[in-house]
Amino acid sequence: MYGIVNKSIEELVVANYGQEKWEDIKAKSNINIEYFISSESYDDDVTFALAGTIAQELSVTVDEVLRLFGEWWILHTGKNHYGYMLESGGDNFRTFMLNLPAFHNRVMMMYPKLTPPEFKVSNVEEHSLHLHYFSKRKGLTAFVYGLMSGLGKFFNTAVTTEHLESIPSESTHEIIKVSWQHQ
Repeated sequence: MYGIVNKSIEELVVANYGQEKWEDIKAKSNINIEYFISSESYDDDVTFALAGTIAQELSVTVDEVLRLFGEWWILHTGKNHYGYMLESGGDNFRTFMLNLPAFHNRVMMMYPKLTPPEFKVSNVEEHSLHLHYFSKRKGLTAFVYGLMSGLGKFFNTAVTTEHLESIPSESTHEIIKVSWQHQ
């Protein structure tokens, strides 16, 4: 994953628990990287090690950490570093979700070595849709739930998610029903 992801995890920890806690988490994760460079690619194991250690330190599950991080990614990292991209996806939650399948095409212009997930939408109704999440990486579905929560807050829209199906394959394919209140 790109360093921007690990930098964002660092920002989340420092903002909520302080610099000393971040240094402790890095040490317990056996991460010997002084600072993460946003545009540099790092092994996924670094990110998963950090998430695992944070979960242990906070006595929560890794999925809870990933959900929290997904929300943080939208409300802090995305908003502060890529606000123009979030805004270009639409002026409300529904429009953004309909445009989500094309979102990573724009991100890949900034990060050409990115292996992004893929999103497709189906069963589109006025206040819900089915989000198909595809990824070569396993273990990040909870992050997607956090993203949905963060996007709801970003667009000031009450959002609920419901897991519908996991499609067995070598990679991840999850179907999530995403519903929102009328805007």
